[in-house]
Amino acid sequence: MPLSEHEQRMLEQMERALYAEDPKFASALEGSGLRTYTRRRVYQAVAGFLVGIALLMAGMVAKQVWLSVVGFLVMLGCAVLAVTGWRKAPKPGEQPAAAGPHARRQRGPKRSMMDRIEQRWQRRRDEQGH
Repeated sequence: MPLSEHEQRMLEQMERALYAEDPKFASALEGSGLRTYTRRRVYQAVAGFLVGIALLMAGMVAKQVWLSVVGFLVMLGCAVLAVTGWRKAPKPGEQPAAAGPHARRQRGPKRSMMDRIEQRWQRRRDEQGH
């Protein structure tokens, strides 16, 4: 389910706050690391799927039902990992909203990130009438 426009703005604000509070850590998280990680995860899931097929076939040839069931479960688990990893992977040209140290910084009184999150949470609850 895609994020709403309000949630995307909140995420961008949290990213900017992270850059403002700890730019070294934020820059370590930035870049193609996530794309590389998700791509590697998808490749591993595909390889696991092939191993699951081999286990399923070996169980059928050896007439070992438990081995076939294990092979099927491995295939199912790897298929789920591959699909979820593929959906989470950023597109090749896509960059995070707050791209590096050139991102615009917020003006105003300096508050901790947790204070701002709590304030937004409270505002949202008040708007919903809870």
